[in-house]
Amino acid sequence: MTTNQVMEIDVVSDVMCPWCYVGKRRLEKAMAQRPDIKFDVRWRPFQLDPTIPPEGVDRKAYLKKKFGDAAGGDMYKAILDAGNGEDIPFAFSDIEFSPNTLNAHRLIKWAATAGVQDQVVEALFDAYFIKGTNLTDNDCLVDIAVAAGMERQVIDKLLSGDADLELIQEEIALAQRMGVTGVPCFIFGNHVVAMGAQNPDQLVDAIDQAIAEMEKPDQPETN
Repeated sequence: MTTNQVMEIDVVSDVMCPWCYVGKRRLEKAMAQRPDIKFDVRWRPFQLDPTIPPEGVDRKAYLKKKFGDAAGGDMYKAILDAGNGEDIPFAFSDIEFSPNTLNAHRLIKWAATAGVQDQVVEALFDAYFIKGTNLTDNDCLVDIAVAAGMERQVIDKLLSGDADLELIQEEIALAQRMGVTGVPCFIFGNHVVAMGAQNPDQLVDAIDQAIAEMEKPDQPETN
């Protein structure tokens, strides 16, 4: 790649997905292994469960209904181990509500315009998985936005209405049409797709493959 080229990385994720938090950490490690490349990471919306009502649901009841007797400590072992490996102290027992994440995704979209998208995504993951914050509470979302440097009155007004709600739903539908059935999903340079919270070395390989694709000469048009 030339020094002026930028590799765009689209990350399709949901803020209530613990593997997406792990995936974020592993992507950061992968990018650090390619310091000469300029990356533009763009967070794209997905909903693991769009049937959750706007006000959210009690998490224990939700997990019991979804997983039955398996909704216990054992189901968290793999993700807790992965979190420990990435310095993420998951505190699942402190999470009281499973949220509908549409408003969180709207905030992430607006954060991109403000140039603080990654900061807001990190704060949302931290708020939900470490502090047990109720992400269906607009006041909590506004506080996260303000901490990232966004304007309180603007975000409060946007969240109180339907701004960009339809657009977010369309983006989620587009991801599904593209074949995204689970998250995280990483798209490198519009060329290489990596599904799941793969380890950093695997993501580095995907970066290198994308570079190779980007450096291929344009094929001449044929009549």
